[in-house]
Amino acid sequence: MFEKMEAIVLRTQDYGETHKIVTLLTKERGKLGAIARGAKKPKSRMAAITQPFIHGEFLVQVGSGLGTIQQGDLVNSFRAIREDIVKTAFASYLAEMTDKLTDQHERDPYYFQQLVYTYDWIAKGKDPEILTIIYELKMFKKAGIAPILHACASCGTTSAPFSFSISEGGFLCSRCLHVDQYAAPLQNHLVKLLRIFAKVDMEQIGEITVKKENKLKLQKIMDDYYDKYGGSYLRSKKFLKQLDMLQ
Repeated sequence: MFEKMEAIVLRTQDYGETHKIVTLLTKERGKLGAIARGAKKPKSRMAAITQPFIHGEFLVQVGSGLGTIQQGDLVNSFRAIREDIVKTAFASYLAEMTDKLTDQHERDPYYFQQLVYTYDWIAKGKDPEILTIIYELKMFKKAGIAPILHACASCGTTSAPFSFSISEGGFLCSRCLHVDQYAAPLQNHLVKLLRIFAKVDMEQIGEITVKKENKLKLQKIMDDYYDKYGGSYLRSKKFLKQLDMLQ
């Protein structure tokens, strides 16, 4: 059965001498794998449409196992991402994380659209570090590992100040800090920022300015949180850290 579906290419791997296996995040069917025959041939149209980050419309023959991509039409190549190593690094991380935290054939148009918007904003020059934190929080929610940000994870109070506890999975109030001596203190504006990041739709992102030291603090929290609850090693994250050290 042939189906037309809107999708983003999350990753590819070689299959034989001339083919590729392509992992697609589709709007209609969630994540699925499909063979792109001839995609390793440089002049093949299939090669152009099956590159990572490509947003396209694909005609896929769907079966019980791997599907087969019959044809594809480009919606957005996100060229500005491909031409910038930093943007490429962030886009690669987002794709790998999405792949790790989503199940096969679990349809969810909302999260598909969030990734499209995120790539679009990165391509247009918005801060990829902030966009990544926002997207991470959305993916944590989808995977069922979202941190507790509305209240203290220990006693349930909603009154600040808060610290962030990796072991407790979210905020801890000042009275509950004895639960985790390693909890990271957060200024009130960072508490509010995390709550906004967890709720905002990617389509509605405006200009967000965060000091470098605050971004580093939030990134450290997100990295440690994923390491604790994510369950899978992300190779692309290591490359991001190396780039950050070089900068």
